[in-house]
Amino acid sequence: MEGYILETCVDSVESAMAAERGGANRLELCGNLIIGGTTPSPALYEEVRRHCGLRIHALIRPRFGDFCYTEHEFRIIRGEVKLFRELGADGVVIGCLRPDGTLNLEQMKALMEEAGNMSVTLHRAFDVCSDPYKTLEEAVDLGIDTILTSGQENGCLAGQKLLTELAEQADGRIDILIGSGVDASAIRELYPKVKTHSYHMSGKVTLGSEMEYRKEGVNMGLPSLSEFEIWRTSEEKIREAAEALQGFQKMQDGRK
Repeated sequence: MEGYILETCVDSVESAMAAERGGANRLELCGNLIIGGTTPSPALYEEVRRHCGLRIHALIRPRFGDFCYTEHEFRIIRGEVKLFRELGADGVVIGCLRPDGTLNLEQMKALMEEAGNMSVTLHRAFDVCSDPYKTLEEAVDLGIDTILTSGQENGCLAGQKLLTELAEQADGRIDILIGSGVDASAIRELYPKVKTHSYHMSGKVTLGSEMEYRKEGVNMGLPSLSEFEIWRTSEEKIREAAEALQGFQKMQDGRK
């Protein structure tokens, strides 16, 4: 078994299959990655499960934007955690904050109870919390398995200092999963310095739509986004990252 985690965030069956072929060993399944990811549909989950043998962690995020949720939104989140547990997902990826930037412990405890035996990741709500060191300890106390973080920066390389501190503080009690800007080159820079072997990436490339007829001037969403571009995971980018991790593992195994 691999001594590392290479998790790929995907929002399509095609991307999930490319991630598996490239050497990822876990999926974060989302909808709408172009806006940072939202909760995937049950039909998407079931289709990915039919065609992909990797562990699947479902992102539970009802909307784009912040992580301070109304009571209606929280009920939706709790219902979706229950739904994916019943569907057989291996894990869920969740996070709720209070207006002051602290972890909403009441909501998180309820979600942990709903998750049951599933693995739980605290997503990048962590990266906008007010005190990452305190929040890490709260996550440990809650029984959360993983924190997905860029070190409270837009990219993991910029967050290297905090990532190193968090990994040291965690000391094996909770997994620090490095995300945002992860690729083979970032892994080669961070792996020797940060005491974690877990990485999260999309490996995305932009593909052109198969549409031949293109009606101009009509947008289905944000005018800044083209209706004729599609994000997909690149099998090659995942393979390069997996090979970087495997290279470090071989070096470590050789020293034992």
